[in-house]
Amino acid sequence: MRRLSLCFGAAVLAALVTVPAAGAAGGPLFTVYGGTGVATHDGAFHWVTIADGSRATLLERIGVADAAVSPWIRLKGSWGIPSVGPLGGQGLSREGRTLVLAANAGPYASRSKFLVLGLPRMKIRQQVALKGSFSYDALSPDGSRLYLIQYVAGAGDFQDYVVRAYDLRRQKLLPGKIVDRKEKEESMAGSPLTRVTSADGRWVYTLYAKPSGQPFVHALDTVSATAHCIDLTSPPNHAAFRNPGLSLGDHGRTLAVTWRGGRPYLDISLATWRVSQPRSGSGFPWAWVGGGIGGGLALLAAGGLFLWRRRGEELEEHAREELGIPERHVVV
Repeated sequence: MRRLSLCFGAAVLAALVTVPAAGAAGGPLFTVYGGTGVATHDGAFHWVTIADGSRATLLERIGVADAAVSPWIRLKGSWGIPSVGPLGGQGLSREGRTLVLAANAGPYASRSKFLVLGLPRMKIRQQVALKGSFSYDALSPDGSRLYLIQYVAGAGDFQDYVVRAYDLRRQKLLPGKIVDRKEKEESMAGSPLTRVTSADGRWVYTLYAKPSGQPFVHALDTVSATAHCIDLTSPPNHAAFRNPGLSLGDHGRTLAVTWRGGRPYLDISLATWRVSQPRSGSGFPWAWVGGGIGGGLALLAAGGLFLWRRRGEELEEHAREELGIPERHVVV
């Protein structure tokens, strides 16, 4: 009998899960297998993809409270939870009814594929196949518009890219690119460090580092398909900025950039995009959010979760044994 590996922390803690990159060594992380997958907005469930051989993928919804797996589905092909650089756990719409998976070939291939599923039944709505090199960027709150990063130099070259929008209702890649109209650059260049999303899921704020090391914030409005780029001054000590954080404060009116460990660095007004030094003693809740380069990350409020799925009865039996959950609580 094949063994199921399951580890569930009983205490409240944050678990760091290392997840594999899909593609050549040294390249960015585009899809996630296993680990914590992508969490629902309320944190009650995680959607996780697991390789089932070389030609199939298992997609599961796992409950954080009891590790119950329900529902699950076997998908033909190799699919993973999208990731933006080291920022795992992407692809789920704010309203929780749309999940986008990315083919593990990703932007290393000459064609890019994405799978769109309706939740919670996991019904396949459509498959998006695009000529060229694309990776996932964001999803509108209602799941109607998919935002993609297109690598303009082609597969394997991630230095220059543009943001594109795909209309999932009309099943069409929209013309043009999404850029800050005040910027003169035709394309973007940089590595994502961390991101935070507004409470309604409309705005996605991503902190990038340019090849020169200068940080900037890319603010994407996923409803109006517009963007703003906010250049930030480079910190004198780059080592202290390796694991920066982003957090929203003042009822969503301020974006705070923090150093490693949560120390305040800069504030950005989301009304004017003005950058300022944080006020001393302002009482802003400087919460360290986000991960750094070189590893996967996960933050679980109710415990660490690491689940590798196999088949039905085996999962049910092992989960009950490991967690001491009555049989009626484990659903497969």
